[in-house]
Amino acid sequence: MIVKSHEADRFVAAPPAALQAALVFGPDAGLVQERAEKLLKTVVTDLTDPFNSVDISEAALLDDKARLFDEAAAISMMGGRRVIRVRGGGNDLASLFESFLDEHAGDALVVIEAGDLGKSSTLRKLFEGDKNAAAIPCYADNARDLGDVVRDELKGLGFALAPGAVEEAVSRLGSDRGVTRRQLEKLALYAHGQKQITAEDVRAVMGDESQARTEAAYDAAGTGDLVRLDLELERLWIADTAPAQILRGALGHFQRLMLAKEGMARGEQLDAVMRKFFPPIHFSRTDSFKAQARNWNADRLADALDLLLEAEGMTRTTAMPAEAVTGRALFTIAALAKAR
Repeated sequence: MIVKSHEADRFVAAPPAALQAALVFGPDAGLVQERAEKLLKTVVTDLTDPFNSVDISEAALLDDKARLFDEAAAISMMGGRRVIRVRGGGNDLASLFESFLDEHAGDALVVIEAGDLGKSSTLRKLFEGDKNAAAIPCYADNARDLGDVVRDELKGLGFALAPGAVEEAVSRLGSDRGVTRRQLEKLALYAHGQKQITAEDVRAVMGDESQARTEAAYDAAGTGDLVRLDLELERLWIADTAPAQILRGALGHFQRLMLAKEGMARGEQLDAVMRKFFPPIHFSRTDSFKAQARNWNADRLADALDLLLEAEGMTRTTAMPAEAVTGRALFTIAALAKAR
């Protein structure tokens, strides 16, 4: 039978009881895998169960064609129906499945995962023409479908969505459903502890602003806010921010604080010193920066810079995990600020 693209999700969630085999195919490999797994789980919830689930490659089936019939006819030791998952299917399987569908051996559900098969594909035609089999297409998400995926996934994880967040995500996601899911999982981890996901969160994780939150981490370290520093570092790791990038940015931040202290020691106003910085400090951080400049002294700033330089050297010359080295340096600096 032919399953229309817009009916595919509904079909794999509740397939006909008489369905014996399904061909899940298309250019979106992530969506092929997702729909195949949903279909298989309508029969066996745990696809790692060796008694009820079998995972076979196309090559293995072609080497031993009797295996398909044997596996389909096998009776589960635990009772119930079994599933057979065939990965990397192509037209070479057409003759084997023509015999299999004619014989209807056993009651196992067989699902083939395949790539983009054209309308002239012999395997696709076979499944489209059999009443107990189904051909399920998986084409790339358009903007409307992708928006639904974003909403459903994030709302299902308990997040509200601020205006513009869905549109921002759609504009930054590609056409592979698997990649989309991984990006949304990363976004959910990044926003852990929040009730709402904003467009800024989306840009921080998915967009060109991969350096977002680094300044928040520097400010947390500079003010001695250990709890906030822990949260900001966790978000930076989730966003795959490179430790070297964080250390370089932290060095720049504390060097600016040192310049501010030196300027103040010469009798300059702090605002005047800050106006000389390029690029300028963002207006949202000026109060925090001023507080740090007033609370740190030159000796402790020198200690902070030494810690960061030492950490940068360790990430280059030792086998210690760079994230751990970076985190230790920033937490030590935060402890210095807290004990000032």
